[in-house]
Amino acid sequence: MAYKLGLIGAGNMAEAIARAAIAQKTLAPSAIIAADPSADRLANFSRLGITTATDNAAVIEESQQVLIAVKPQVMAAIAADLGKHGRADLVVLSIMAGITTEKLAAAIGDRGAAGPTRIVRIMPNTPLQVGYGMAGIALGRGAQPGDEALALRLFQAAGRAVVVDESQLDAITAVSGSGPAYVFYLAEAMQRAATELGLGEHAGELIRQTLLGAAHLLDESDDSPAQLREKVTSPGGTTEAAIKHLEASHAGDTIVAAVKAAADRSRELGE
Repeated sequence: MAYKLGLIGAGNMAEAIARAAIAQKTLAPSAIIAADPSADRLANFSRLGITTATDNAAVIEESQQVLIAVKPQVMAAIAADLGKHGRADLVVLSIMAGITTEKLAAAIGDRGAAGPTRIVRIMPNTPLQVGYGMAGIALGRGAQPGDEALALRLFQAAGRAVVVDESQLDAITAVSGSGPAYVFYLAEAMQRAATELGLGEHAGELIRQTLLGAAHLLDESDDSPAQLREKVTSPGGTTEAAIKHLEASHAGDTIVAAVKAAADRSRELGE
């Protein structure tokens, strides 16, 4: 095969994955090919030194592994292209939200002597665009041991990644896939409070650096989140006043329920 990785879909996530792979020397630009109907999107990949195409067939025929990075609504068309090619050695990586490996395999259809499609499903999150992504990786039923190796390398280049059973991906979707939105929601509320407290032009910077610093401290400390919170919460102090208000409002229970709601919705989409 001419390329180690073929990208079907040249959107922001695919571009972030490619940029990280090249920056971390996981793959050379010459080892990647990308296909997309948008000439503007492909231009970004061409500037990286990546071969581009408008035909998915070129990617499927010439790549050792193919990463599907499109919206779930166009899965049927991509699956049809994959079903036309009977390569037993082809590994399909998918970051399509809500599309299980069983559903994708069924859409691709019977490949005869080529055997079941080797599918690896990945649930990334948007911070991979700045090198701080978190991804869950799961092998489909037709995958072989080791088929996840390239996916691990790609997503570790853009942050961190763990290999899990596919049954855990709904929970990962709820915790880390949707997780950045929870942090942004908190930042929104903090910024509103900061503005109402008269901090004006400094509000945004104060909140961004506070969240960034807290995240780094959580990552580098051996303490649990509860222990770190307790260290900031002096008896009778300002932080205690805030935490008591959150607890009286059952904020912790609300967050747990919200994450579980996201997991339930992920399961519904998969069905």
